[in-house]
Amino acid sequence: MKKHEFVMDENEFLTDHFTLREMLYSYTCTRLGMVNRVEDPELIVGRLRTLCQRVLEPLRREVGPVTVISGYRSECLNYVVGGVPGSQHCKGEAADLLTPTKEVARRYFDFIRKNLEFDQLLLERKAKTGHFWVHVSYTERRKNRMMVREMEG
Repeated sequence: MKKHEFVMDENEFLTDHFTLREMLYSYTCTRLGMVNRVEDPELIVGRLRTLCQRVLEPLRREVGPVTVISGYRSECLNYVVGGVPGSQHCKGEAADLLTPTKEVARRYFDFIRKNLEFDQLLLERKAKTGHFWVHVSYTERRKNRMMVREMEG
């Protein structure tokens, strides 16, 4: 008897408001003609679903539409964008959220910090451009660390 084959449907809704497509999308891949290859689709999709259920959907219910600018990253994509080796993005456990202003970034950051369980929560700023974003991760591989940090890059 064959083990069932997991079929990945990028149009699948992981929660009411988040699709697999947006959790896999990469502007860098589009720009460079790369493929954000998912090595273990069943595992990664499950982890992305959990991240959406536990963090992104509750955030969206509180603040309205939320845009993911980086969800899952293949190891190759993670290397190209300068991500840390072993990034939770590569495990399907992290998302970076677009924040058009510092105030929006602070609102997302504060809501997640005060109301949700997470592994890592970072308020990040790119020094060159001044753009802010929020990085958040959630894991079921171990106890979530509830690590909070404000960074400037």
